[in-house]
Parts: sequence; C-alpha cells; structure tokens
Amino acid sequence: MIVIVFKYLTPKGFRGITVFPFVFLSNSEDKNNAILINHERIHIRQQLELLIIPFFVIYFFEFILKIIKYKDWKLAYKNISFEKEAYKNEKDLNYLKKRSFWSFLKYY
Repeated sequence: MIVIVFKYLTPKGFRGITVFPFVFLSNSEDKNNAILINHERIHIRQQLELLIIPFFVIYFFEFILKIIKYKDWKLAYKNISFEKEAYKNEKDLNYLKKRSFWSFLKYY
C-alpha cells in the first residue's frame, strides 16, 4: 500500500480513495489516522480478491443500483457492499488478520 496525500485526487467530501496499490488522502494528518487507514486497507484486500478491475466494475454497478433504489448518492454509497464491510470493521485493527476470503459478500 502506497499512501499519497493529494487532495485533488480525492472526490469532494471524501477523505481518501483507494486504487490498488495506492491510497490517496486529501489531508496529510490522515496518514496517522489508524481507523481511516484500516478502512482503506480493507478496500485494498477487496480489490486484490477481485483482481482489481472487476472490483471497480461491481462497485460502479452496485452504486448505480443503490442510487436507483435510494435516490440519494450518499445513502447509495454507504450501502455498497464493499463500503458496508469497510465501515463496519474499520475500528477493528485486527480485522484483516481474521477476515475470510470474499467477506464483502456478507454485506449484499
């Protein structure tokens, strides 16, 4: 995982975005935020499990379906299975040590 602080690569309103092997943060102080970094590490694992490109295809289509369902982009984003897994487990800094393969499927 390579952490880069560059606010212009993170969408407005977001603190970080992960595109394997990079984690782009909007604020240099977040490099020391263990919870945020753990959240992004969970996304790294998800991306590796799906061989990167399929992760983004699934993410995009799931987001579109959630937008249609909720008619609210923030609610749609929060309900993407990958995000649900990351948000639910971001505070457990040992989560990735015990996480089983394709655990994001539990959050569909």
